[in-house]
Amino acid sequence: MNSARSKLDHGPQTTDRSAELRFGACGSTGQFAPKWNSALRNLAHHLVIALFAWLAAIASVKAAPFTEFTFTTNTPAHTASRPIAATSTNTSGTSTNSLAVSLEGYLPDDKYKLRVGDKVAFQILEDRIIDDKDVPRSLMVADSGELDIPYIGRVPATDKTCKQLCDEVKVQLEKDYYYRASVVMALDLANKYLGRVYVWGQVRNQGPIDLAVNENLTAGKAILRAGGFADFASKKKVKVVRPSGTNDVANATFILNMVDILEGGKTEKDVVLQPDDFIIVPSRLINF
Repeated sequence: MNSARSKLDHGPQTTDRSAELRFGACGSTGQFAPKWNSALRNLAHHLVIALFAWLAAIASVKAAPFTEFTFTTNTPAHTASRPIAATSTNTSGTSTNSLAVSLEGYLPDDKYKLRVGDKVAFQILEDRIIDDKDVPRSLMVADSGELDIPYIGRVPATDKTCKQLCDEVKVQLEKDYYYRASVVMALDLANKYLGRVYVWGQVRNQGPIDLAVNENLTAGKAILRAGGFADFASKKKVKVVRPSGTNDVANATFILNMVDILEGGKTEKDVVLQPDDFIIVPSRLINF
């Protein structure tokens, strides 16, 4: 009896090994089996290595230098009361003119005088964009002798240098449109003709004759270019009339004997023509 009660109280003495494998992953102390401990240690080791590598990568990265940008606004007069010249700010905080570099070494032409048909490149540096293009505008001296300047309109240009025009345009722009205007103007394409002379009277072909640049066209050559004398030309009394105001000479008139010049070969008596000179070949008296 006692032995049977003892078996009932304590249960079977054998242990199910398969159940221990299924459910006995932990011992009585709550610790993992040895093979799990090894796997966790390896995982922790790799995590520590990855953490140190990540920290080292962060420490090796240098911050990119910070660049300060200063934006300027140039507003034309038609969108604001008066535009402001472009300026930049240096690192010390003082304001400097950003146009100093752009204008360095620029000298407007103060020798060549503009003529009808010449083309010039024109730009206002404070107004950088014209017709959506950041390039100078090409202007041509019209037959009236004027340039059509942006914002201003027509300005007399003939017999003036680019430097003279720059100074005049600058004054007008700063008077009504800009606090400061930096005008750039340079000869882009010169007209190959200096002007025209006019032959009238007893010649084969009356009318204007183009006077090319650097051409020494004389009155005798102009008459030959006009087809020569007509039948009733007075060759000894050819007139060259120079309009007033040319070279400070008012109403200059030259009387030329073309018989001596053309037939006698005395070319030193001929007159070198200038733009707008008139050559008048009168009719001779007819004797019956």
